Amino acid sequence: MLIFGIVMTVLGSVLPSVILKFDLGKADAGSLFVLLSMGILAGSLIFGPLVDRFGYKALLIISAVAIIASFQGIAFAPSIDFLRLSLFISGFAGGTINGGTNALVSDISVGKRGSRLTYLGVFFGIGAFGVPLLLGTLLDRFTFEILISGVGIMNALPLIMFVLLRFPSPKHARGFPLAEGLGLTKESTLLLFGVILILQSGMEMSMGGWTATYFIDVLDVDSHRAVLFLSLFWFGLMMARGVLGYLLLHIPAVKIVKFSFGLSLIGSVIMLSSTNPLTGVIGTVITGIGFAAIFPVILAFVGDIYAKFSGTAFSIVLSMALIGGMFVPWIIGIVAETHGLRTGLLIIPVSILAAMLVFRIITKRTEKAEAAAVSIPESGT
Repeated sequence: MLIFGIVMTVLGSVLPSVILKFDLGKADAGSLFVLLSMGILAGSLIFGPLVDRFGYKALLIISAVAIIASFQGIAFAPSIDFLRLSLFISGFAGGTINGGTNALVSDISVGKRGSRLTYLGVFFGIGAFGVPLLLGTLLDRFTFEILISGVGIMNALPLIMFVLLRFPSPKHARGFPLAEGLGLTKESTLLLFGVILILQSGMEMSMGGWTATYFIDVLDVDSHRAVLFLSLFWFGLMMARGVLGYLLLHIPAVKIVKFSFGLSLIGSVIMLSSTNPLTGVIGTVITGIGFAAIFPVILAFVGDIYAKFSGTAFSIVLSMALIGGMFVPWIIGIVAETHGLRTGLLIIPVSILAAMLVFRIITKRTEKAEAAAVSIPESGT
């Protein structure tokens, strides 16, 4: 998950440098997020049935090798087309790693999925926080090409871990029950969880991708400090997940999700209404803290309900999530081209409100189902 955190934030971290290097407009820059997200989407689609059928080990090893190679391409791309290809490959491998690690932890954490998936998300935060922090502090000494290349090479450490670890056996080693797996695509509750993740992924990709540029264009911050401020978004998310891993053992997950939506809404409004960098940073950090619980807790709900086909269920909702990650940052870039970045980023609080509404629908449906189950009298012996 640390690797996936790096994949998710590398483009946003180098975007100001890439815009200068290839002389890109905001709409063209936004299209790079689409390519990255298309790669993640493709990886998210294939990993579930593969791990349910063949297990985790080989897929994670291959994906880590692809990450190392693609980051060299991102760093030293001689043309914009080569950069696009490298971004797609890194996204594809990142998508398989994201899905595979989440499904794996869900499989080995029965009864504590929410807490342990949140702890897993801390490592995503470390990767996501580390890249902009590294660039923000070292760009005055090294080029972004050297730094990104070094980050890619560092992924050899998790690769060694994948080689050495023993993984659980495949769930369906004798053959994947295709009809049952495809039947999950008709599960309305699963699809509603997917809708929440569509919105959440779009918001996280947009915050990670456009925050540094927002500080530069709107709040007149220099590029080095802007990337450093971006790292604080991921720092808030990471630290909050460390605390939430404990809280989820003692507080109902539904309450935590509702509180998190409200907090992220407040943070995004503060950030977008800011007229100075300090207020902008405060709003950015609050938004990161608010986002911390949403993804891992929603995945925990999915793992609890669809444990038999956890890989495939995760594949469906994570693939849906990438629709948001693919298009929301791109749409923000298009809006920003004509109306300014502050206006474009208003999509974030609107998406939070929409996700809150969908979550309310799910909780009401669950409450009705539980009430109906209680009202059914037990049959006599």
